[in-house]
Amino acid sequence: MESETPRVSFISIVDFSEDARWLFLTESVSDLLGFEPRELIGRPALELVHPDEFSQVKQMHYDTIREDKAAALAYLRLKHKDPFKGYILCAVSRTVVHSVLVGSVSFATPGGKALQNTSTAQEVEVVTPSAKNFELRRWGDPSPMTSSPSIPDLASRAACASTDSDTSDASSSRSRSKKPTIISFNPLPCQSLRSALILDRFSIHCTVLYCSNDLLLSTTRVLGRSFFDFVTSRTEHNVRSWIDVIKSWGVNDRGQPSDGGFGFGKFVLLLAGRNSRGENEQDTPLSRRRLGDARINYRMPSSPRCASHSSPGTSSRSRPPSSSSSDQEISVDAIFSGHSDGILLVLRPTSKV
Repeated sequence: MESETPRVSFISIVDFSEDARWLFLTESVSDLLGFEPRELIGRPALELVHPDEFSQVKQMHYDTIREDKAAALAYLRLKHKDPFKGYILCAVSRTVVHSVLVGSVSFATPGGKALQNTSTAQEVEVVTPSAKNFELRRWGDPSPMTSSPSIPDLASRAACASTDSDTSDASSSRSRSKKPTIISFNPLPCQSLRSALILDRFSIHCTVLYCSNDLLLSTTRVLGRSFFDFVTSRTEHNVRSWIDVIKSWGVNDRGQPSDGGFGFGKFVLLLAGRNSRGENEQDTPLSRRRLGDARINYRMPSSPRCASHSSPGTSSRSRPPSSSSSDQEISVDAIFSGHSDGILLVLRPTSKV
């Protein structure tokens, strides 16, 4: 089954509700899970989760929002539309973007791709037991081996071995029997001031195909334009080189456009935009694999839930920056990630130190 599964990744957006309802999906979801985007828009994402992992994933969804996480990665199983294919082991990335959860879903496989993804993620959580070997170690992790005991320590441990064994067996038995509780919660308030863009990865100009909100850039202003129109000329060279690296990372072992971990950078955003290319220069795609109709596979939330649940502390930080001139610039932190249908870019204003 797994050998026939295309090793692709799709970009997705879910809401803050306890059901994690799909708001947006790119077309590669059909390659990975067999569903067309229109079949899933508005439906709970959690209904595709394996029953054995449902409560843990639901808790993870809540914790991700509450803790305002970014570039978090989890390995879990999602149901394929074809019942004969069962559940697909997937790598699911998640980043909180103000009032929605933005991320990607890709086919999970051990090897170099897993090394790249887990090494660049801010957090890795393994839900499916069979994916334990995907969780690669970091320098900061505690040593997997305890220090060698001295001779007196060995004698002391032998004397109380039976007592420790009984205690540990009882403790491990309790931990195995303890299961995560299924939680219920109202839609959570808006989180940090962040915006997400989806860029055309098959164009040298990285045309903006999607913008999640108007907090940093006006949606009507950026859609259909080169992303570099909104990058200052003095930082454009660096940003172009970063995106080229992300594109090269986002290729799987079959040479297909796929996921490729996370890249982090800082540059200056030009809110009003500029003309970063000549008027006669054509934006020629490098591949026929385009986002295409996926940009319309989007459903606006039925109501601004985050506004009614926002606390006084979140309303001030959720306010977009004031503009004193048409060419205002703002320094931003960025998370780049490449996927089959585009480049996902998450932006936030740089914290002042």
